[in-house]
Amino acid sequence: MTENLPPPSREHPQPEYARITESKFWGSFHYAFSGIVYATRTQPNMRVHLIIAALVLIATMLLRLDRLYVIAIIIMIVIVLSLELFNTAIEAVVDLLTVAHHPLAKTAKDAAAGAVFIASVGAVLVGYLVFYQGIQRGGPRVYSAVAAVPANVVLVMFAVVLIGAILAKAFTGRGTPFQGGAVSGHTALAFAAATGLALYFRYPLVAVLAYFVAFLVAQSRVEARIHNVFEVSWGAVLGSLLALAVFLLARPGGVL
Repeated sequence: MTENLPPPSREHPQPEYARITESKFWGSFHYAFSGIVYATRTQPNMRVHLIIAALVLIATMLLRLDRLYVIAIIIMIVIVLSLELFNTAIEAVVDLLTVAHHPLAKTAKDAAAGAVFIASVGAVLVGYLVFYQGIQRGGPRVYSAVAAVPANVVLVMFAVVLIGAILAKAFTGRGTPFQGGAVSGHTALAFAAATGLALYFRYPLVAVLAYFVAFLVAQSRVEARIHNVFEVSWGAVLGSLLALAVFLLARPGGVL
């Protein structure tokens, strides 16, 4: 098709744009974002970290946390994401330099993954302490609003989440209603239940335990090789957001 097109007119030459990589300043940003995009595309853990970071930042706004608490959350997010990028870089270098399996190559990868794990555990602990304080301060406002939600909203919440999971499976054309697919329905329902418990009870420990059980459900789907990490992550996001949306819509006055 391109062979039949007329050549560009000399009176109106096509503009030539300088590539961003030709600038040392802007090129550094280009390469940095390319590394982030590569890690997000190839590393499931990076996608999980980004999704959790977005949800945590939204939670800081809903609870109206103090600035110092938000700063602590942002610092932990930056540390975890940075270490995940370092882990990706180390894995790429090790794969480039080693052809056969070598014990030292395994040690390098395991140590890098261990650094990410330690930072993630630290982020969870900091998040628990920060949100515990935030809920203690803003809890009466949040939970008094949740108390106005009708009791039958729980059934509506599960129905909406189940319909959302079925629609996602039907749209992608993968999996069956109870197994497989682009979105894990079991994970979506588990995280919807955890979100409901977190909203109904005013103790942060209840929310932590509920989400921990939901995480175990998601992990079991991955261990059974029914879903991959990306699919259960989408299920967790779908269940949590739809459950939260149902609560917000059912509450008199609209939002918390």
